[in-house]
Amino acid sequence: MLDENLLDAPDDLALADRRGLLRGAAEAGARVRTAARHAAEAGIADLRPEGRPRAVLVAGPGTAATGVADLIGALAGATAPVVRLRPTGVAPAGGALRWTLPGWTGSVDLLLLPTTDGSEPGLALLAEQAYRRGVTVVAVAPQGSPLAEAVSGSHGLFVPMAVAPNELPDEYAENIAASPGALWALFTPLLALLDRLGLLEAPPEALEKVADRLDRTAERCGPAVATYGNPAKTLAAELADSLPLIWTEGDAAGPAGRRFAAVLAELAGLPALAAELPEALPAHGVLLTGGYAAGADPDDFFRDRVEEPGALRARVVLLRDRSADGLSAAPAARELALGHDTAVSELEPEEGDALETLAELLAVTDFAAVYLALASPDRATP
Repeated sequence: MLDENLLDAPDDLALADRRGLLRGAAEAGARVRTAARHAAEAGIADLRPEGRPRAVLVAGPGTAATGVADLIGALAGATAPVVRLRPTGVAPAGGALRWTLPGWTGSVDLLLLPTTDGSEPGLALLAEQAYRRGVTVVAVAPQGSPLAEAVSGSHGLFVPMAVAPNELPDEYAENIAASPGALWALFTPLLALLDRLGLLEAPPEALEKVADRLDRTAERCGPAVATYGNPAKTLAAELADSLPLIWTEGDAAGPAGRRFAAVLAELAGLPALAAELPEALPAHGVLLTGGYAAGADPDDFFRDRVEEPGALRARVVLLRDRSADGLSAAPAARELALGHDTAVSELEPEEGDALETLAELLAVTDFAAVYLALASPDRATP
């Protein structure tokens, strides 16, 4: 159960935040600026590409790398196919994972290796395989990691991952990987790279706007802001003891919704389903009438609220990166949900370009997942 009193107790939240998740969310803007500087120092701004790659391949472990691949696919997929290489292995440990290049990969393709660890032998082997085939390799990983040594020099381009001054990758690797700031530490240098390659538009001034939007969102969603005026705390309170059905509309909202579902599971231990509108309506509609529907169990009223935890009830979360004016499935989504007595939470960013609106959606949902993790200690990952 969610401890709503904890949400409005900043000092207690800080004590509960042993992994520095709130700090990671609050420092996302600073992480973007540091990562952009690292990208420039690595020489990305001076690249003179001869043409666009035929395809972009992305390989890396964990939620952050998966989110990076999804975001790149949403932003650059119209100019070049984006393929995430899924790992194989006997366990989700860095030493056990292996990646393989598709048979068609060659010198006209680009391989991106984002990782918060950098000690995965499988990624070093993949970089070596790519080098033999003439594939261009770019890695973003902790400075001094084995992957940095494997990629630097003739094998490819290495960009040090941006970390906070008090973060040491060898000591806090798990915390860094779980932190919302990890996504931006990996994603920002690749945005700068893909801008140089002409696959998307992310010049330095656009990245500065992203950092500013992340800072403003952190001010609105920070622990000192009360729940009634804090969109992230409000969303966390609404999702407590629910099965979130995250319905997205817009190119940026899709990957933001899928990442929200992933971090809710990883950080807060809360299962969630994400789907894009209008396909979400037939895909999830039966959940609004079955065992997860509001009032599905008539005996639930007599349940002991202290001794017996309640069953999860569906709650729709509408994430949109555009206004509902014009052609939109949002009205049909509200009608379907409310017609089955299912509550609806809505999140739509302020006006801005694609990267700014994406940044706001990611920031608010990251903060919400962190608040759920901290205020639901019985369900969150230790």
